[in-house]
Amino acid sequence: MFVTNDHVAGELLAEIRRTSGLSKAELARRSGIQPSVLSAYEHGRRQPSVSALARIARAAGLELEISPLSDRESLDRAGKVLIDVLGVADRMPSRPRGELAYPALIRLAS
Repeated sequence: MFVTNDHVAGELLAEIRRTSGLSKAELARRSGIQPSVLSAYEHGRRQPSVSALARIARAAGLELEISPLSDRESLDRAGKVLIDVLGVADRMPSRPRGELAYPALIRLAS
């Protein structure tokens, strides 16, 4: 499944909860974050800082590790983004335009 940048943190938090088996309320309690804020992070209404993500992962008994994408993953992701962009461009309204009219060139005296 392709996850947009806006929802990466939410997907990561959902995965943390699935892996740990903790409820939102318990994870919020252990991490010291309000349950409503944790819910907003998971649903993409707010973006957590890296330190907040690390604190939430630590509260679930996990460690947050950030590493570069492999070349194959990077190419796959870039391809999917390109397909999305081209799809949006195709759906944008457009109207045919006539020939471009350029002003007449004038010769300057030397």
